[in-house]
Amino acid sequence: MRRRLFIALTLLLPLAGFAQTATPSAGESGFDFLLGEWSLDVHVKVSGLAALIHGTPKLSGTLKARRTPAGIEDELSIVDASGNPRGATRSQRTFDAASARWSITNTDTYHVRKGSAKAWREGDEMRVEASYLEGDEKTLTRSRYFAISADAFRFTQDRSRDNGVTWDEGTFAYDAKRIAAAKP
Repeated sequence: MRRRLFIALTLLLPLAGFAQTATPSAGESGFDFLLGEWSLDVHVKVSGLAALIHGTPKLSGTLKARRTPAGIEDELSIVDASGNPRGATRSQRTFDAASARWSITNTDTYHVRKGSAKAWREGDEMRVEASYLEGDEKTLTRSRYFAISADAFRFTQDRSRDNGVTWDEGTFAYDAKRIAAAKP
């Protein structure tokens, strides 16, 4: 009996150690809340003559995120009230344990721009700083994911077109509500 118990423990203990090391740290699991499918109520900041004439556009969208061997991949789609596409972005999020930061690459196929970003957890929020090239124009963004719960979160983004000297705050935001859980 003792011998069987010893053999069983000898076989199971290494597996228990593997399970502990396979558990992601708080930094690694920072974007796990994105996993699944989300419905988005999108808000954009508008100004100028177009805003006076047309008002603020009614936008909605979806966000679908899944785990990949490299990290988390997500697709963000935005449409106007008539269902016309207004944005489509695909992102790959990879955690770098050495820097305790997420590296994000994304492509906005609708606006034909690519970007790269760094993200980190700050308290109950995820913070992101990014740089995008649209033609020859460089745009910096700083974003926050906040009010994160199992079924909802909020996102807001500020933009700078002068390399961070001035910021236009709240240019893009959305409220997300879960419509489907992550698939195993």
